[in-house]
Amino acid sequence: MLKKYFHNAKIICVDRVIESGYVYIEGRKILDFGQGEIYVAENTRKIDLKGCYLSPGFIDLHIHGGGGYDFMDATVEAFLGVANTHVKYGTTSMCPTSLTADIDSIYRVLDCYQDAYKKNTDGAEFLGIHLEGPYLAMGQRGAQDPKYIRNPDPEEYKKFLSHSPHIIRWSAAPELPGALDFSDYLVSQGKLVSLAHTDAIYEEVVRGFEHGFSLATHFYSAMSGITRKNAKRYAGVIESGYLIEDMDVEIIADGIHVPAPLLQLIYKIKGPDRIALVTDAMRAAAMPEGQSVLGRKEDGLPVIVEDGVAKLLDRSAFAGSVATADRLLRNYIELVGIPLVDAVKMLTATPARILKINNQKGAIAKEMDADLVVLNSDLCVEMTVVGGEIKYKRQ
Repeated sequence: MLKKYFHNAKIICVDRVIESGYVYIEGRKILDFGQGEIYVAENTRKIDLKGCYLSPGFIDLHIHGGGGYDFMDATVEAFLGVANTHVKYGTTSMCPTSLTADIDSIYRVLDCYQDAYKKNTDGAEFLGIHLEGPYLAMGQRGAQDPKYIRNPDPEEYKKFLSHSPHIIRWSAAPELPGALDFSDYLVSQGKLVSLAHTDAIYEEVVRGFEHGFSLATHFYSAMSGITRKNAKRYAGVIESGYLIEDMDVEIIADGIHVPAPLLQLIYKIKGPDRIALVTDAMRAAAMPEGQSVLGRKEDGLPVIVEDGVAKLLDRSAFAGSVATADRLLRNYIELVGIPLVDAVKMLTATPARILKINNQKGAIAKEMDADLVVLNSDLCVEMTVVGGEIKYKRQ
């Protein structure tokens, strides 16, 4: 089996950067890494990175599309198109994410995942499906279609889970009737449950957390802050995310959905071990600005992309992200001034731990998957390696 030897690199580890480092891989796994040079076998391909950074591959927990494709299109072409697009920006693995839709549309996405997973040889690896909705709060629906928003139905969600073993994550509002039973069942099946599009108050979030709602989906977006009821103030989901120390949060760090002061606040309170950066990207990611569609191409929501974000046509609200993973990395460093190691951790080690795959992904270490990203001094992607194979190389 051909080995690869990346050398003359700045290796980004979870707690430091190794200067003049190397990573030695065989097949899908990392054999060794360290500083300096080592002897390698004759059948080894040597790759001189000329002082570039070598990072673990970026893991995107929440992504809808890119390159003109959306997972709701429910075609193999669309699934592969998204994977092939984002691998160019350092994403080596992702959780394809649905939108709130009719039952048949969700089943089509689940069935398509199975076929696309087998044929995905050139793009970012699929880790499993993330269902966003349809169990959401109407008042925090954002761009989710209100026709299909409803309360959790045990018969429905149990059928979804029995239909597809590839559902690994589900986002819902914890205050809805039946949401705690929903979460209990998902946790019993080994699934990640996250709170999203929610009007919950602190007490409801605490109960949700106790029943397994362990992650806050796109923190600050489509969730409650401090509210008044009968003249009394109540802490909302945002405050709850800060107060519950063991709750993880994901952030669309495009600098638009969450501006710089809030990025700074989240980092200061939660820290990089509790923050996962996500693109939440729609089909317009990595495409020219202009008209686009959120959701399925045939009947999705028309939007306009300008100023680095998708907006409703009347420009009254944001309608989706067009970020790529490398943009998240640069933004957090430039807008908040955090160390490179911490920014990388929020795209690698932290999401890997949240998904409970940190024994395989999220760090450069022996026996870990050889998912790697080569970054130049401007933190732009020069090369992406997925499972030991070079999937993208900048020309």
